[in-house]
Amino acid sequence: MTAAVMAASDGSYDPVISKLITSLKEADSLSDEQDLGFLQNLLQSKELNALVNVHSKVAKINKDDRIAPLLSASMQVLLEVLELLAPRCHISPLCKEVFHLLQTPHLQGATIKTDEETGKIIIARIMHGGAADRSGLIHVGDEVIEVNNINVEGKTPSDVLSILQNSEGTITFKLVPSDGKLDQRESKVRVKAYFDYEPENDPYIPCKEAGLGFGPGDILHIVSQDDSYWWQARKEGEKTTRAGLIPSRALQERRILHDRTQKETNGEAKKGSCASICSTPPGSPNPNIPCRGPKTKKIMYDTAENDDFDREMIATYEEVAKLYPRPGVYRPIVLIGAPGVGRNELKRRLVARDPERYKSCVPYTTRPMRPGEVAGREYLFVSREKMESDIANGKFIEYGEYKGHLYGTSAESVKTIVNASCVCVLSPHYQALKSLRTAQLKPYIVHIRPPPFDQLKQTRTKARARSTFDETNSRGFTDEEFNEMIKSDERINFLYGHFCDDEIVNGDLTEAFEKLVHLANKSETEPLWAPASWVQ
Repeated sequence: MTAAVMAASDGSYDPVISKLITSLKEADSLSDEQDLGFLQNLLQSKELNALVNVHSKVAKINKDDRIAPLLSASMQVLLEVLELLAPRCHISPLCKEVFHLLQTPHLQGATIKTDEETGKIIIARIMHGGAADRSGLIHVGDEVIEVNNINVEGKTPSDVLSILQNSEGTITFKLVPSDGKLDQRESKVRVKAYFDYEPENDPYIPCKEAGLGFGPGDILHIVSQDDSYWWQARKEGEKTTRAGLIPSRALQERRILHDRTQKETNGEAKKGSCASICSTPPGSPNPNIPCRGPKTKKIMYDTAENDDFDREMIATYEEVAKLYPRPGVYRPIVLIGAPGVGRNELKRRLVARDPERYKSCVPYTTRPMRPGEVAGREYLFVSREKMESDIANGKFIEYGEYKGHLYGTSAESVKTIVNASCVCVLSPHYQALKSLRTAQLKPYIVHIRPPPFDQLKQTRTKARARSTFDETNSRGFTDEEFNEMIKSDERINFLYGHFCDDEIVNGDLTEAFEKLVHLANKSETEPLWAPASWVQ
């Protein structure tokens, strides 16, 4: 309001007020002098002029058709332009400025749109469970003729929106039914979400009030996929009947790729991302190898290149279905985690608790036997030639190379345990999930995670835990190794966290084990969400 007051103080009035002041001066001899003086002072006051200026600006903005989208595909075009501009922002200041301008929330969609071929206003979207859907009288594709007895022929969607905003009470539509009404029956598709979504912070959603927020792990019932960019969904288990808008898989993948391109262009790296945590992983044959795009290579555990390959997997949604327990057939329990976090100790305790029920595969390795080890207890020791031959013949369900030695789990050993109606407990390297997470095995995957640094150091020191990083010397963990454990856990969670069915923070070992027992029982007795391809 400051600018409006300044305008009035220098004698420049709103045109309408100026005209009124002139009229008062002409009528000076015909009216009461006291009334004219009062009106003239009022019209010349700074306060009134400021209010009139503000009103004029607001009214102009509300009537400005330029903020309305010209095409129903405006958002798609916008995202494509942003993708083209992103890699050029560091080259051209102009590109950078346009890139930032295009990200301001000027584009708003609606449940009506202009048909690009006919120019008619049609119903673009019906929200499942909403008033229009429940009425059964309005369908996608119907032509809007009148709104509250006002003819909308030749008008724009923003004109119709203005009519609705100025309406009170009952709102009536006169519609011409579409030639072929689109099928509005709900789909039966359920998906598991792998990202956070807050519609109130999304500048591109057609209607923020119609959005559905969710977080990683939420199960969503997709009731409509008619729009290639905005699906309609409900959270599974909630009693509400109204569906909400969520970004489609295609739209979210495009956003993630755009976000990564931006971070790489600006030299930024998100915490937990490949760029920030996999530059010098332990055991890498060359810690100076930079992150590159995916390429054909043999599996190498714990290398920067392999982490970068997995980084190309874009986690958005996964179609899921309920997997019901089968008598005598149990899902393998797979424990993944950073080296030293305690997953092998948890596996040992679970097997020792009920050896007839839980059994662990003894892994194969080509490394030499260490003092104190017994062949067939910790590992099955074989030659490199023998193991490479078995790998080539498909005898391993997972395998990899770490510090020059091969490690792996044979398919026959897992099959033997499953066929004996026992629960197979595995603790492989986390990169083995790519080959373990199959419809044949249907594993129940648990991520064993470290607590914060202070608790991690306190609990391991109290338990006199031995370091797993030093092969030649039995000693406690160093602060550097604790930090490496946390850093490795972040890498695992970023790359593979969405594959896990649950997680356990291993602060107190007794509590962590109790939770593992609970999850093991749950995997054997309860119907649980699993990839839809597993349920046939």
